[in-house]
Amino acid sequence: MAKYEKKPEPGDLIEISRGLYQHWAIYVGEGYVIHLAPPSEHAHAGASSIMSVLHERATVKKEQLYEVVGNNDYRINNLLDEKYKPRPVRAILRDAHSFLGKERPYSVITKNCEHFVTELRYGKPESRQVQDAVRTLAAGAGAGLGFLSIAYAVSVFLGSKDKEKQTQ
Repeated sequence: MAKYEKKPEPGDLIEISRGLYQHWAIYVGEGYVIHLAPPSEHAHAGASSIMSVLHERATVKKEQLYEVVGNNDYRINNLLDEKYKPRPVRAILRDAHSFLGKERPYSVITKNCEHFVTELRYGKPESRQVQDAVRTLAAGAGAGLGFLSIAYAVSVFLGSKDKEKQTQ
């Protein structure tokens, strides 16, 4: 990923490489992004950011792009522009700002940071990371299952442990 390929425009999706997965944000102008961040998600978390799969809640934050990116690479990636017409920028920004500071449900499989920003831009929550992981899993790729497949298995396992505690 090129770190500074071009200047983002308000409403652009920002894909940030975190090594094993991508974190997503939406550019809102003047150097700021809004993103859905579980407690372990930050630029310098390193491998501990993997622990985001254990969280069921995340907070919507507005931070400077360079702070969210840290030493990672990022790119503008309006990945679904061919599939869906982007919503008007004014509506994207209004809705993104309306979530600021709010805690939202979080699931690495169904309500992650990519779902959050694609819903803002297109009105449809989608995660290509999850779709790719499911395809990889379905293809039986063995050891190459990928982070999200492992994350899903961990979250299911831990979720079942929590349910066991609740029923005891």
